[in-house]
Amino acid sequence: MIDFSLTNEQLEIQKKARDFAQEYMIPYAQYYDKTGEFPRPIIQKCWEQGLMNLSIPKEYGGPNLGSIEQCIVVEEMAAGCAGMTTSIYVNSLGAEPILIAGNEQQKEKYLRPLIEEFKFVSFACSEPGMGSDVAGIQTRAEKEGDHYVLNGSKFWITNAPHADYFTVFASLDPSKRHKTLCAFIVDADTPGLKTGKPVEKMGHRASTTSSVILRDAKVPEENLLGGEGMGFRIAMQTFAMTRPSIAAFATGLARSAMEYTREYVNKREAFEQKLRDFQAIQFKLAEMYMKIEASRALYLKAAWTADNKGDATIAASVAKAYATDAAMWVASEAVQIHGGYGYIDTRPIEKLFRDAKLYQIYEGTSEVQRLILGRHVLDRYTPTMENIPKWGMKSKPDF
Repeated sequence: MIDFSLTNEQLEIQKKARDFAQEYMIPYAQYYDKTGEFPRPIIQKCWEQGLMNLSIPKEYGGPNLGSIEQCIVVEEMAAGCAGMTTSIYVNSLGAEPILIAGNEQQKEKYLRPLIEEFKFVSFACSEPGMGSDVAGIQTRAEKEGDHYVLNGSKFWITNAPHADYFTVFASLDPSKRHKTLCAFIVDADTPGLKTGKPVEKMGHRASTTSSVILRDAKVPEENLLGGEGMGFRIAMQTFAMTRPSIAAFATGLARSAMEYTREYVNKREAFEQKLRDFQAIQFKLAEMYMKIEASRALYLKAAWTADNKGDATIAASVAKAYATDAAMWVASEAVQIHGGYGYIDTRPIEKLFRDAKLYQIYEGTSEVQRLILGRHVLDRYTPTMENIPKWGMKSKPDF
């Protein structure tokens, strides 16, 4: 039986996240967007309230919440500020490879501190010449005795200047692509590791993004996750677990854009009547609502699949591709309805429009999601018709 209602526990954490977003995120969103400062006080308050690191198991001090609960929290926070939420949620992304492939010692050493102390872990996969093509990673890892030496550069790394450690992907032989990819836990104070200057971005300006440079950085062999050549699988499993949350990010932003627009059309007048009375406006709001409802249903299905089936790759790609495209459309229409007021920074709409674009790019572009889904349809999808019947070959039925 399918039940779309949330449990009492899920409703409780939804309210907690919603209250946090409205009290601590929305009032300060414009300041951090304008200044580009790292919103450490807001993120620390989030950590203090137990709204970070939600997937860490109880045996390491965490709440052990599932993907559904994480998505519920993310939707509420992204409705408050997309950039802040990115910096908050990246701890879950950075910790996921450890959850997937870490041994007991690694989990105890690197997961428990995230709960007991206010710490950051960043996910270092993308490079200046490689984004969605994970198999194309050029950062090198060479085994020397009881450690690995890492050389290369990572780019677009969220929270990099503030991270206490990173999950880093590097290759033993880049010419062999995914076959020799490895994943490592690298402490931020490792000699040979440094972070670059935060980059200026179109959106998500309340989230710090920079490069990570590795020059003869020595990483103990006990910090290898899984084993040699396991990196690509770990990365793909990580994305399958975190992509539902990106769809939830997009849903929250789209919902916020719709609600601001709803408020605006109820007040604004044109041609001697409220904007809300124009059918064209009503149709736009109806389309916004439909896309938001569909996005939420898709991310909940993907999250449920992650929690109950393990491999959520296809459901997660569907949810991310649809919800991120929907958020971009909703934000664009919100600007259009607001007119000139949607284009200036005294209202939140232009920020939502700038923030929405990133969802179509990070953790696998919309095009990559379509590649995944296209290959699934062609190679792994099971047709409902075992044998496609010939169409229109019979005349009038004789029964």
